[in-house]
Amino acid sequence: MTTTTLAALVPLLPFLGAVAGLALGRTVPGFVRPLAILPTLIAAVLAAIVAVRQGGGRAIDAATQLTPTGSVPIDLALHLDGFAVLVAVLVGLVATCVQLYSTAYLRDDARYPSYAALVSLFTSAMLLVVYSGDLMVLLVGWEVMGICSYFLVGHYWETPEARAASLKAFLVTKLGDVPFLIGLFALAADTGSFRITKILAAVTNGGLDHPTLIALLLLAGVAGKSAQFPLHTWLPDAMAGPTPVSALIHAATMVAAGIYFVARMLPVFAASGAALTVLAVMAAVTMIGSGLAALAQDDIKRVLAYSTIGQLGYMSGALAVADRGAAVFHLISHGAFKAVLFLAAGVVIHAAGTNSLAAMSRMGGLARRIPDAYWTMTVALLALAAIPPFAGFFSKEAVLVAAEHTALGDRTVAPAAAGWTILIAGLLAAVLTAAYATRLWLLAFRGRGAELPDHGKQPLAMTSVLWILAVPTIAFGLTVGAIGDWFDGHALTPSLTTAVLSTGVGLVGGLVTYGAWRHTTALAARTPIGAVAAHPGAEPALVEAEAMTSHTAAYGTIADAPDPADPGRLLLGPLHRHAVTGFHLDALYTAVFVRPVQGAARLVRFLDRTVVDTYVNGSGAVTRLLGTAVRRAQTGNVQTYLSALLAGSLVLAIAAVVFANVNAGS
Repeated sequence: MTTTTLAALVPLLPFLGAVAGLALGRTVPGFVRPLAILPTLIAAVLAAIVAVRQGGGRAIDAATQLTPTGSVPIDLALHLDGFAVLVAVLVGLVATCVQLYSTAYLRDDARYPSYAALVSLFTSAMLLVVYSGDLMVLLVGWEVMGICSYFLVGHYWETPEARAASLKAFLVTKLGDVPFLIGLFALAADTGSFRITKILAAVTNGGLDHPTLIALLLLAGVAGKSAQFPLHTWLPDAMAGPTPVSALIHAATMVAAGIYFVARMLPVFAASGAALTVLAVMAAVTMIGSGLAALAQDDIKRVLAYSTIGQLGYMSGALAVADRGAAVFHLISHGAFKAVLFLAAGVVIHAAGTNSLAAMSRMGGLARRIPDAYWTMTVALLALAAIPPFAGFFSKEAVLVAAEHTALGDRTVAPAAAGWTILIAGLLAAVLTAAYATRLWLLAFRGRGAELPDHGKQPLAMTSVLWILAVPTIAFGLTVGAIGDWFDGHALTPSLTTAVLSTGVGLVGGLVTYGAWRHTTALAARTPIGAVAAHPGAEPALVEAEAMTSHTAAYGTIADAPDPADPGRLLLGPLHRHAVTGFHLDALYTAVFVRPVQGAARLVRFLDRTVVDTYVNGSGAVTRLLGTAVRRAQTGNVQTYLSALLAGSLVLAIAAVVFANVNAGS
């Protein structure tokens, strides 16, 4: 079987699994789990075979015309380069682990068949984005992921948090998709094609007439999909969905799609220095702002959500200095350790009965009860904090080295200002990353207090995938010297200067946080646990849903807890109350956009009901009155009709005589 045939099967198999799962979910429920796992697993194996065959060599292209359009054709095309085949392996691996994990996490969920089908469809859409060689076909996968995220984030639709989060995720990402679509059409109009290879060839030959405008339009869509400032606000709220969905969205699908798109189309963005500068500023604000917000969150999943936003900022930073190798390297590395973090967080929430770090800090023995989650999460947090020799260290170093080369003028594709912006912001973000990673670990696993009822041994389906994903978290970075061919032959090895700087500031951030924790932990006894919904024997998904509800009921918000023993409060000081709300961006957007739109909607409703309906109803009333008057004249009496006829004839005769006399007199 040819490589292109195998590649075509990779997105097709999860799609067929989704269709079959939806068709058979209610009638033959025993097939639901095999149909969720096996197609995705086979797709992951085929993606690995495609990666081996491609081998980091020349890109493989295949296409057939999908439909004649009369102008710019749309092709069903594959483009398999080193980036595409490696990202596809990541997507397949994470999706398979998520499907396996979900069989235990949602084991008693009545909506599991539709959930599993949506996860398979989500996976298929991302694989279509990764392998597609035509922008219109890529757009199909891009939009399918958006609707899948709406349904998956809103899986616990009984809770107001999930309903609001799913709607917010859909609307904010669509807000970015509108200019993104305009940018795609403008790009095709300038280059005469939707085929990626033809577009890049046209850009190389100077065939792009409006590079800055097109790049900025496309960046709007990327900011929405990949949760970059200022369209990042949907991602923390999306934690209202099931934990496996969070792992899939954050590690390998939706938020990775925007970064991957820019990496694939980087020459388009590199044609405009202004666009790269805007991207650099956007990445810098995202990295620092998300790090501060993560340090203030009480919900363990919201900490990880803001962490994802920050790590995506690193990837955007690498693209801002025109190094797509470093960006995709960090995308793959981050996908592995972030999947571990979220899936381990699901185990932690199940065991603790709460998503509140303040509550966990009052529990003893949590690490001993869930050793698999404890050890794998520790490894993943070390990778997140970029501590050597874990994968996160090597991939983050690749970003900082690229920024350093641009800042010092060794590379001139991007402006030097963009290089300095990313380098400085990246080092500051490294301090914050180490700080919130240390805080999460201390509050979750070094709590002091009574042990809560034990939920028993965690299912093998949930713990086994943690160790599977821990392997690339530990080892992927060590392959840095051997995988250069898959990254345009670009060296990804760290430099001594940035390695010492980033590791040093990371250690400082971790040690300062540990010192703050030691100082504040004596205050832990003053605050009750509050938000705990522990139900021994309940399925993990039910525990998570109830934990979110009880957290909001106890503290008034999902993000914060009035905990004087939180080291984040000590470190942030007066900034804490702003950071915990995401620097009030939601309130700003509500005041600037939501309320005016709602006001306009109320005005339109008033005009429709009071003005338009008045005219419509009035015309109907006049017609009814005329009908009533005419109906009264229809008596059915022949004498009455003859009398009216004679009277009318008489009136006409008199009128004719009068009219004739008037004319004669004149």
